[in-house]
Amino acid sequence: MTKDDIIALPNSHLRQKSNKVGLITPEIRQVIEDMKGATINWDESRDHEVGVALAAVQIDRLYQIIVVRNNYDDKANHSFTAFINPVIVKQEGELIEDYEGCLSVPNLYGKVLRYPKVKVKAINLEGKEFRVTAEGFLARIFQHEIDHCHGKLFIDLIKDNKEAFFRLADDGKLESQDYETEIRNSSILW
Repeated sequence: MTKDDIIALPNSHLRQKSNKVGLITPEIRQVIEDMKGATINWDESRDHEVGVALAAVQIDRLYQIIVVRNNYDDKANHSFTAFINPVIVKQEGELIEDYEGCLSVPNLYGKVLRYPKVKVKAINLEGKEFRVTAEGFLARIFQHEIDHCHGKLFIDLIKDNKEAFFRLADDGKLESQDYETEIRNSSILW
C-alpha cells in the first residue's frame, strides 16, 4: 500500500470503532504489512514530518491493530512493532499539553493533553500477550493510536479550544489557525 491508501477526514470510517482481532491469520499479517508500507510511503513524501505510527482504520481496515515505528528519530529506520488489540491498562502523571498531528488529518496540528506515562498490553504476531511501559512522546503515540481504534481523533480532544489548532507551513513551521474560518467552517470536525 501507499500513502494514497491512507484515508483522511471527512471520511466517516475514521469515526467507527474497530473490531478486536480473534485470530492472527494471513489476512491480519497482510494488513500489518500494508500499514507499514503506507506509513513509509507517506513518510518519504514529507520533508518536515515523520510517520511514527498508524492504526488499521487509517487504511480503512476496522481492526484493533496499530504499528509503531521502532526508532522514530531515524527516518531511514523502517522497522515497526505491531500491537494487536492494544489496551491502555494504566495512565500515570499529570496531563501534559503538546503538539500532535495525524496522517488522516493532513497538515493540521493541535495541542492535546495526554498522560506522560502509560502501560499498554497487546498481542504480538505470534498470538502472545505482551506489555510495554511508555513515557513521553512514545506514551503520546500510544494514546493517539489507541484512540483511533475507538473512532476518536486528536481533534476531538481539542475542538472546544480555539487556540489549539495549527497548520504546517511549507517551511515546516506551525502557524496558528483562525478557528472560525479554518476549522469551524470546514467539514474537518464533523
